[in-house]
Amino acid sequence: MRTERNLTRLDRVFARLDREPERPTHIDVPKTSRHRVALFAATLVFYLAIVWLVVTTSWLVRLDWQVMFFRPYQQWPEIHAFLDYYVVLGQRGPTAVMVAAWLGWRSWRQHTLRPLLTLGASLLLLNITVGAAKLGMGRLGPHYATTIGSNEMGLGGDIFPSGHTANAVVTWGILAYLASTPRARRWLSALSAVVSLGVGLTTVYLGTHWLSDVVLGWVAGLLVLLALPWCEPLIARAEVWLLDRRDRWRERRTVPAPAAPVAVPVSLKPRATAQDEVPAAHEGVAAARPPRAPTLAPAHLAPGPHSARSERTPLTPVGSRRPPHADRLPRGAPAASTRPSTGG
Repeated sequence: MRTERNLTRLDRVFARLDREPERPTHIDVPKTSRHRVALFAATLVFYLAIVWLVVTTSWLVRLDWQVMFFRPYQQWPEIHAFLDYYVVLGQRGPTAVMVAAWLGWRSWRQHTLRPLLTLGASLLLLNITVGAAKLGMGRLGPHYATTIGSNEMGLGGDIFPSGHTANAVVTWGILAYLASTPRARRWLSALSAVVSLGVGLTTVYLGTHWLSDVVLGWVAGLLVLLALPWCEPLIARAEVWLLDRRDRWRERRTVPAPAAPVAVPVSLKPRATAQDEVPAAHEGVAAARPPRAPTLAPAHLAPGPHSARSERTPLTPVGSRRPPHADRLPRGAPAASTRPSTGG
């Protein structure tokens, strides 16, 4: 008895993608709603509260110093080698390449540039907001701290907020943002939260960031994801503009096919000669001559002796200019007997 192989989840995913040769119309584009606006406002307030707690050297700064003196990398040295590789999931270059490869494949399968344009918009917002905050606050990291208990602000550093953590939230969270079904969005949101949380805690373990840097990095990345629906109209216009440019470029590269040659009918009528222009009075003489073959093209004359022009007999409407010979008879006349007649 023949049994069929059970399809796995990955087989069903590929089968579903194979049924999408054109851009799907059921893509759920997140829109700006009251719930999202309220969540964005609450996250922004939390962001400002963390900055204020660090600037005023509150209990959060004291907690940063306590975690730094605890030195987690000395407490659990056996996981140090693994976390050195795991922290790469928060680096901007490798993660952007991996996510862009997946979203590029999705763009090719679904015939839309929205996934790649959304990724580009999110990374642009991340670089502007987080980069400006890093340079504006200038906080030094734990390895470069100068005064115990201080917030190390305004000393030329660039670690507040944590770029690794914010990048992990945005890069892996964009997969959940672009999910086509609510179930996939929930699973990918949980996965991105776990990855970004692990990346942030790894930086604290390695001693490259304060704990407050990581918390502010999570909030900064979440703000970027919540602000993406406001960028959707601009992304749609950019997609239309790029596709229009692509179509124009293809039209310029397309070489028009050469036009088919028009067949010209060839006339087989012989050229008019001087004999065809003989007047009606000499039609009898012209009719007695054998018809000439039609001339289609000038024939090549074989080399040989030719008569001089003066020796040729020109034809005129009245005949030849040479004097007639008495002993010659015109053509077509009955030849007379040259035998002398005798009587008897």
